[in-house]
Amino acid sequence: MKIGIVGIGLIGASLGWDLRQLGHQVIGVSRQQETCKIAEREGICDRTSCDLASLADTEIIFICTPIAAILPTIELLLPHLDPQTMITDAGSVKGAIVDRATELWANFVGGHPMAGNSQSGIAAFEKGLFADRPYVLTPTPETAPVALASVDKLVRSLNAVIYHTTPDRHDRAVAWISHLPVMVSASLMSACLGEEDPLILDFAKKFASTGFKDTSRVGAGNPEMGMMMAEYNREALLRSLYQYRDRLDDIIGSIESREWMKIQELLTTNQAARADFLNDKDTCD
Repeated sequence: MKIGIVGIGLIGASLGWDLRQLGHQVIGVSRQQETCKIAEREGICDRTSCDLASLADTEIIFICTPIAAILPTIELLLPHLDPQTMITDAGSVKGAIVDRATELWANFVGGHPMAGNSQSGIAAFEKGLFADRPYVLTPTPETAPVALASVDKLVRSLNAVIYHTTPDRHDRAVAWISHLPVMVSASLMSACLGEEDPLILDFAKKFASTGFKDTSRVGAGNPEMGMMMAEYNREALLRSLYQYRDRLDDIIGSIESREWMKIQELLTTNQAARADFLNDKDTCD
């Protein structure tokens, strides 16, 4: 197939590489000419451009831009595309995207690859990034069946684990395991930086090890991406934050009341449950 990718960052570049290994022709579009040069040099794309019109003869287009740019990108693409061209996205929020995107383009399929790392940009791309990782498609009653089947088949060829659900259910689930952790991690960093004694803060920085590294990582990622999670998945994120705050209040109450067995029971339950939330690739720790 002739496949277009808009946004040649971590996800877009990883898609481009893997799809080319499967024999597809990949045309990439980036705002940065330097990114285009790297994508061609590294074998990520067959050819690249800064012009969306270069995707006019593609069969499927993956939009791998930040969330805020997905709908504007579709609008800019419309004049250049054949009506049979299929469009899918890689945004981590679906409710704010899918309905409007489907109105704009009948052959749109919402998508979200649950893969990545703490880096961003084309330099962070990974070969085989999507293998054995969840890849969520979010069809609605208005989604064209042919487009859904085509995107599903293409994504399965990456050896991804495919899930279909509604945009709302996707957003509520992702709020728990992706967007809430970013906000919790960010609040941890903010709380540490609020230590008023400079000597204690300096010791904390020197003593920090793997525990702090693990829990602070996602809150130290791309600030723009974190902001868009909050803006575009506001309702689901607030719902998870309120419930998290309630659990945190419970822990505070148990410590204040010296109910040590309640703390142990909580930690024991969490220890047993954690594995159910982890892909096999994540269990090396």
